Amino acid sequence: MEYSPVCHRLYALWSSPVKKKLLLLSIMFLIWVYMLYSCVGYCYTMPSLVVDSYRGKETASTVGMRTESSRTDLVSRLLAKPHPWEDIESEYEEPSFRTSASRDLLNNELETDRADDWDEMRGEQQTNPELSAMSTFTNGSGSKKLPQAIIIGVKKGGTRALLEFLRVHPDIRAVGAEPHFFDRNYENGLEWYRELMPRTLEGQITMEKTPSYFVTREAPARISAMSRGTKLIVVVRDPVTRAISDYTQTLSKKPDIPSFESLTFKNRTTGLIDTSWIAIQIGIYAKHLDNWLQYFPMEQILFVSGERLISDPAGELGRVQDFLGIKRIITDKHFYFNQTKGFPCLKKAEGSSKPHCLGKNKGRTHPNIDPEVVQRLRDFYRPFNMKFYQMTGHNFGWD
Repeated sequence: MEYSPVCHRLYALWSSPVKKKLLLLSIMFLIWVYMLYSCVGYCYTMPSLVVDSYRGKETASTVGMRTESSRTDLVSRLLAKPHPWEDIESEYEEPSFRTSASRDLLNNELETDRADDWDEMRGEQQTNPELSAMSTFTNGSGSKKLPQAIIIGVKKGGTRALLEFLRVHPDIRAVGAEPHFFDRNYENGLEWYRELMPRTLEGQITMEKTPSYFVTREAPARISAMSRGTKLIVVVRDPVTRAISDYTQTLSKKPDIPSFESLTFKNRTTGLIDTSWIAIQIGIYAKHLDNWLQYFPMEQILFVSGERLISDPAGELGRVQDFLGIKRIITDKHFYFNQTKGFPCLKKAEGSSKPHCLGKNKGRTHPNIDPEVVQRLRDFYRPFNMKFYQMTGHNFGWD
């Protein structure tokens, strides 16, 4: 075979120990890059798996933990008798469910809450498909912590809008769906709750929002047992408008429910308000706040105006950021007003370069309600509103 200088040099290159090591290192690096790419793709699918896990697709063992007897025993052990409410002179009386139809309606409203929350989550995922795999992979660093701040209420007050606005802030990491831990899933334990939380880095705040906490009698004691230092945020809104919005949401899911007027009164002739209807109960803010003040000082609770969240979102977000002790990063530049929906939207949502508005289940058109019924409700709520203004030191201007 004829001698070739080129072949000789190639052979010498390959036979060199140093060159062999460099070649092997190059191959290993390429394999590592491929594995990293595969891992990123896998991590990107994880949020949907987590969502499914507490959306209601429970395993047999989870169902086993949810027996009614264990729920009753746990509540009886953990809950102290709440401080008695000093009644305001009004037609309010402790709610009692009149008929099985009333109970069914309340249950339907709870199911509507769940359906709306997951509709929002699906809409969010569809609105922000460009949330990149690499950014999701990066968010996998850090550790899962119990929330240091919770949006505890109120339903149909603007809690979803507030949460979405806050998620723009780099120092806040929040669960998108409502965990309902302190009202429906408490028997699952704190570790189950912690696993639902996003991973956070040093200095970041973990948050969640479940508006039904505010009206759940057990919630204050349970949150206090987790951490007495938890910061609480309550988004409040004109209770009459809130009740109509609440009814509108239920009506969109259950079009065969009774009219708003028939649900509002125990007796239309006498004009006695039916406080057994949860849509009416929620708006008695002073009564619910009294329960929370047995466990948390007022300085640990921030009240956000649902009306101002629409008219001046940056102003309200400034107050929230100050309350949480984080830099005012969310400002006017983050918002624009959507004339069609009638409320502000984000110019850029978290993980997205596109504008983002809340889903179609927000901004529903309210049904026409008899003005006399509206006025009767305003008269009913007035003394409770006055008490609430006195307790919080802020006049929300609902009267």
